[in-house]
Amino acid sequence: MNKKDNIIVDHGGYRKMRSFVMAQLVYDLTVKFCDKYISFKSRTHDQMVQAARSGVQNIAEGSQTSGTSKKSEIRLTDVARASLEELKLDYEDFLRQNHFQKWERNNQFRQELVDNRYTKANEVINWVHEIHTRVNCKLNELSKQSEQEKTSFPELTKFTSCKKASYKEIAANTILTLTNVACYLLDRHLASLAEDFEHNGGFTERLYKSRSKNRNKF
Repeated sequence: MNKKDNIIVDHGGYRKMRSFVMAQLVYDLTVKFCDKYISFKSRTHDQMVQAARSGVQNIAEGSQTSGTSKKSEIRLTDVARASLEELKLDYEDFLRQNHFQKWERNNQFRQELVDNRYTKANEVINWVHEIHTRVNCKLNELSKQSEQEKTSFPELTKFTSCKKASYKEIAANTILTLTNVACYLLDRHLASLAEDFEHNGGFTERLYKSRSKNRNKF
């Protein structure tokens, strides 16, 4: 039987999927963020961690079930996407409730983070430290300049009070940005899955074709 005629198709390769790698990175960073900045007594702590974990687990489960059920893969991938959307709102709430600025799409730090394509938590943490130091050094310089000179650095003047950038403000924006990337990748994956299912069907269709082919041999 040719590979394309297999009833159970290749499945379970989720560890190589960019959406899984990014979701796992977001999960690792969310655990560290919540342990440091969200009270263990708060329901938000558990909800954020569980939402991040759900993103990872459902991508993996969906990929594993794809061999016999494309519908299940689409459904579970959609659950993963919804969980990460919930997590995005939690980070946005954190920024708003602490009177921090949310990075806009054209923010230079946001773009730098995306371009770096980090895949490990320690890489991101080191980057946050570096940005925190860089920003505060520049803000210190700006404090000695005139108001007119400060307008030359719009990205920096958005930080709280324009005197000192908060580490947790940068950390929350960083993980929110990476969560947005994971959601974007999952949106693309879902679109690809839907298109493939529309054109090629799933397990039931493959089983029917295989039975029909075998009957025609006799």
